[in-house]
Amino acid sequence: MTINLFDDKSWQTLRPLTFTRPVADLRIGILTIAEKWAKYLNAEFGFLTQDYLQIKYPALTAPLYINGGVCPNKELLAAIADLKEAEVLIKAELVIAYKIAEEIISCDEALSKFKAIEFIGDLTYIQFPEDIFKNNHNELVLDFALLTKGKTSATLSNTNTFIGDQFFAEEGASAECSTFNSTAGPIYLGKNAQVWEGTHIRGSFALCNNSQVKMGAKIYGQTTIGPYSRVGGEINNAVIWGYSSKGHDGYLGNAVMGQWCNIGADSNNSNLKNNYAEVRLWDYAQQSFRKTGLQFCGLIMADHAKCAINTMFNTGTVAGVSANIFSSGFPRNFIPDFAWGGAHGFEVYSLNKMLATAKLVLERRNMVLDEIEIKILTEIFERTKEYRHF
Repeated sequence: MTINLFDDKSWQTLRPLTFTRPVADLRIGILTIAEKWAKYLNAEFGFLTQDYLQIKYPALTAPLYINGGVCPNKELLAAIADLKEAEVLIKAELVIAYKIAEEIISCDEALSKFKAIEFIGDLTYIQFPEDIFKNNHNELVLDFALLTKGKTSATLSNTNTFIGDQFFAEEGASAECSTFNSTAGPIYLGKNAQVWEGTHIRGSFALCNNSQVKMGAKIYGQTTIGPYSRVGGEINNAVIWGYSSKGHDGYLGNAVMGQWCNIGADSNNSNLKNNYAEVRLWDYAQQSFRKTGLQFCGLIMADHAKCAINTMFNTGTVAGVSANIFSSGFPRNFIPDFAWGGAHGFEVYSLNKMLATAKLVLERRNMVLDEIEIKILTEIFERTKEYRHF
């Protein structure tokens, strides 16, 4: 089976996280949204996304199109299986999926041309950055069941302490002298994942393939560490997508951290205002701060963003693509893409300097910053000029 996952208006409201990817490439739970659909439907997938992203995320010839911001569940899978050609599955004004012949059409075209079928069940729809950490526990539970069904966990060292029975380790995973409490949610260790001595982990939690948790870390529930990452210190209800590092002491909570990011030693984010008021986040679509309805909301950090040691992020901070943050004091709550500086002020992080750094970062992982990545980052640099009023 072949499917395409399409972006709708949520691509706009999920920026800066989606500047570098389609919505369905967001990681929530253990898998990306695209990977979830692929596993449930035993399908290959393509993307119907922004023009400049299609060079990396191409569309396929496919009869089934699914909203990239919608996560699969049992009811939804059944409704999509019943969908016929020239029908579109909707919930209120949200287009969930549609079936076509072999031409590529947008969700707006499908809604205007096809017979609408109303979905009456519940679903998880990722529309804003905070929806990722808000829904991470539920998606982690579903992904855990999907990935471990019919499988037996690898055996870990008897130096560890296990509380609860919702634990699974893939082959090659290792841990020593650590505690795992899965009574409040499952704990998943991916292939070749490592948990170093003295770590305390509460579920729900996922450590994806080839990632490490460093000695003495304290990790609370509703947290995902994506592949090829390294973390330490204190983490709570955070989603780190992959190829990123928070390797030292410091707090990260109610947060989303993209790929190729680095958080310096002893850096912290606030996730609760001193007056306990509702947190607002910068919204690219509105070009202003938007109410989240949340009392707890920390840091949203896009791909390639980095901060120096002892950086302090205020409650509800958004750091854009390739932002480079340093110096004492709290920087502003919206740090534009390709910004260089901190509380003392910002200047433009030139594209050439940023690309030179990115090249070195990828080389450390034996990867290459290719022409496709350079084109995408260049496009983002141009698109975000309006936010850099330095």
